[in-house]
Amino acid sequence: MQDLKPFFDPQHFIESKAPGAYQSLQWGANIMCLTENSFDWDEADIVLVGCGEWRGRNRKAEFSNAGPDAVREELYKLYHWHAAVKIADAGNIRCGASVDDTRAALRTVLHELQLAGKIVIVLGGSQDLTLEQYEAFKKSEQMINASVADMLIDLDEAEEITEHSYLMNMLTSQPNYIGHYSHIGFQSYYAHPRMLETLDKLRFDFYRLGKVREHIEDMEPVLRTSNLFSFDISAVRYSDAPVNINGSPNGFTGDEACMLTRYAGMSNVLTSLGVYGYDSSHDNHNMTARLISQMVWYFVDGYLVRKSEAKLEEGDEFIVFHVTFTDNDTVFLKSKRTNRWWMKLPNRSFVPCSYSDYITASNDEIPERWLREQERLL
Repeated sequence: MQDLKPFFDPQHFIESKAPGAYQSLQWGANIMCLTENSFDWDEADIVLVGCGEWRGRNRKAEFSNAGPDAVREELYKLYHWHAAVKIADAGNIRCGASVDDTRAALRTVLHELQLAGKIVIVLGGSQDLTLEQYEAFKKSEQMINASVADMLIDLDEAEEITEHSYLMNMLTSQPNYIGHYSHIGFQSYYAHPRMLETLDKLRFDFYRLGKVREHIEDMEPVLRTSNLFSFDISAVRYSDAPVNINGSPNGFTGDEACMLTRYAGMSNVLTSLGVYGYDSSHDNHNMTARLISQMVWYFVDGYLVRKSEAKLEEGDEFIVFHVTFTDNDTVFLKSKRTNRWWMKLPNRSFVPCSYSDYITASNDEIPERWLREQERLL
């Protein structure tokens, strides 16, 4: 792996803290930092990367690492319950002369860490940086599934890449390496109906906020198949994330946001998480920074579940259910270790599903997830 230090700001957050600032079991006393002489990328399972680039929201906006560092301020205070997981904090990407320079630096770092087999958590910045998460996979010519949690569907057509147009580039640029896309938690009154029609024609999935909140456990199979997850903090309602001055009174609660990142951490294939839209200058009492720090904590908690899951080939580790619905004979598997579910398709492949899919099939009805998977196979 190439030397990545030149891409990062030489001043690391940890250097602003006095020795002994954290108790022995807090994150701040256990996290590996790029400033240490003994720092070794190979030891890390998960790497934190900050990027305070806001020019994708407003070309005149100032680059600021205040947001990522405000999250670190709260994250480092949390207690480290996951001794088996090694976490490194690489610091913040340097400010580029232009927004494209910053994006290129972030893209290079993410690609190198991906090649090294690391899981990366990006603390943004505006959400157009999601595109750099994708570009890291694209440079490796790797087909991926991507998921985004956002109250908006950012499919605007624009000459420049912005936080409201990045999805158009990600989903339509050629060559394209998006195998499947899922949009989680959009709010209908902010979504153009034609955008939903476009996503549907492409066989992509989109989940309305009310639907997700009603059965949030159904998002676990969605994130289980995702390689990339981007979370715009505007998906959280204003009362739970007071940084959202342009957000909505409706949205996910704080604990629901943590559940989604925990589901992402549980995915065996997800290696890239980004949390965007956090502007610390609008944060009352650092409450949103605390929420994001807890979302990161729960992602790591989910990662422990990932490490404990058995492979589908290990038949003794699963309970097998044979189900017939509408003349379809299939098999559902339930993990003895994690209680997660899979269902078998006619092509004999297994796809992640939820308990509710099993109940639907048991009632002689076709699960919607089954139909969508079948449509994508045709």
